[in-house]
Amino acid sequence: MSKALIHAAILALSLLAAATARAQHGMPGGTPMTFFVTSKPIGDGGNLGGLAGADAHCQNLAAAAGAGGRTWRAYLSTQDRPGAPAVSARDRIGAGPWYNFDGVMIARDLAHLHGDTIELARLGNNLNKRTGLTEKGQIVPGLNDYKHPRDTDWEYVKTTPYSNRHEVLTGSQLDGREFPPDLDYTCENWTSNRDPEAPGMGAGPNRPNAQIGFPDRNGGGNGSWNSSHGTTGCSQTALVRTHGVGMLYCFAIN
Repeated sequence: MSKALIHAAILALSLLAAATARAQHGMPGGTPMTFFVTSKPIGDGGNLGGLAGADAHCQNLAAAAGAGGRTWRAYLSTQDRPGAPAVSARDRIGAGPWYNFDGVMIARDLAHLHGDTIELARLGNNLNKRTGLTEKGQIVPGLNDYKHPRDTDWEYVKTTPYSNRHEVLTGSQLDGREFPPDLDYTCENWTSNRDPEAPGMGAGPNRPNAQIGFPDRNGGGNGSWNSSHGTTGCSQTALVRTHGVGMLYCFAIN
């Protein structure tokens, strides 16, 4: 085969790969991305600007990735407060199905996503380390990736994008619903970056805290994708202590 033919073949394959990538984001013949893990945090700990601020973050990242034609919602619950009824994460993300950057299905509907029956819980959804991709198609660095003594130090982590950051804020129980209002699981409904006065982890009296999950299913607590354990507080520094930076799950509702 001549060099000209070889170069032509390489060019054709490159164009095909580019066309395939475009197709996965909604071009004809592809499966549009309708789920992702945020590639970067808002950066103010658990203060996301409420649900509206979190949704805007999802929308902006989706738009930057070429998927802004859909309406995106952050997978977050809030707790009942005076004048502000609770909101369940599962009630704000649409009906599914949801597909990642690569066009792989994460879950076909809410029941599949949350394991609402014994059979569905046994089978589980398809969210794992290889499928829980960002809007850029990247794997989220996890527990055993690029270990470093400073990977719980925000000053190091904020300039090291491959450091462990696999905790995702949800404020939700395993079924995707909100927690009771007595203890804080949502950093005061995603408006606070305050830390508790006493050291510790998880919810308790006068303890600002956020419930988190793991897209790679590999971490402390029960290893759940949406409700594994709490944080040590709501500041950006506190989130990093348990290997989180304030990532969110984003779902398209249409």
